[in-house]
Amino acid sequence: MPTTAGASASIPPVFAAWSLPERVAVSGGSVAAGVLGQGPPVVLVHGTPAWSYLWRGVAERLAEHRTVYLWDMLGYGDSHPAPGVAPTIARQAAVLAELVEHWGLEAPALVGHDIGGGVLARAHLVEGVAASALGLVDAAVLGPWNTPFTDHQQRYAEAYRTMPADVFADLAALRLRSATRTPLPDEVAAAYLAPWAGRRGQRRWVDQVAAVHHEDTREAVRRMDAVAAPTLVLWGEQDTWLPPETGERLAAAIPGARLRTVPDAGHFLPEDAPEDVAAALLEHVGS
Repeated sequence: MPTTAGASASIPPVFAAWSLPERVAVSGGSVAAGVLGQGPPVVLVHGTPAWSYLWRGVAERLAEHRTVYLWDMLGYGDSHPAPGVAPTIARQAAVLAELVEHWGLEAPALVGHDIGGGVLARAHLVEGVAASALGLVDAAVLGPWNTPFTDHQQRYAEAYRTMPADVFADLAALRLRSATRTPLPDEVAAAYLAPWAGRRGQRRWVDQVAAVHHEDTREAVRRMDAVAAPTLVLWGEQDTWLPPETGERLAAAIPGARLRTVPDAGHFLPEDAPEDVAAALLEHVGS
């Protein structure tokens, strides 16, 4: 598990066991990162409204066979954009390219969940990050992907930024609980919500929602037929945010991609079924 050295005060101490220890200066801000395990490299990219905590069960299993690289995207977890920098998918893809160089990786396996899938697709196809394999987990790549709730937040962003903090906290908690098929234990839900707590966290949440748009993946989608890396599209059968049909379309757009679905799992597939996700990824990239 990542160590706690240098953990930011933005994450309550009870959850500091998962705070990533490294701080990397990147164009546009500072990124929390961590490495565990030994073996060929795999980079895990979370989505929204999560942070690297999403990967904890998967990462620990992968680390028995691989070196696992984790990071919190700008505006998420313990990573922070510089003033005036929007945490767009394009920005995150550029940061991922910087991190791969920082870590000295030549062609790691790249795995992304939700908009993390869009981030790695753009990093690979637009930023030129080489990859030995791709894993797209309930991934937001083919637009439009907004849920009605996200559309409403983008349309009325200022109202969400300024509503009473306790009301916003209730909305965020309800939204999070719809991401999984299995109800989240209170302590796990609290860990996911910790980066979004208080007025500051509320602004962070709305800032990242306002910044994310499928236009940032459009160029990557146009280049999908150039993907040569073996690709696995992995989906929760009970995903109510991005239904399995989205996964079918995504797999069909990538040459040679394989589609696998996981029963009784929702949009936060790594949370609902970490064993299944880790096993599928190890089978895909080689154990």
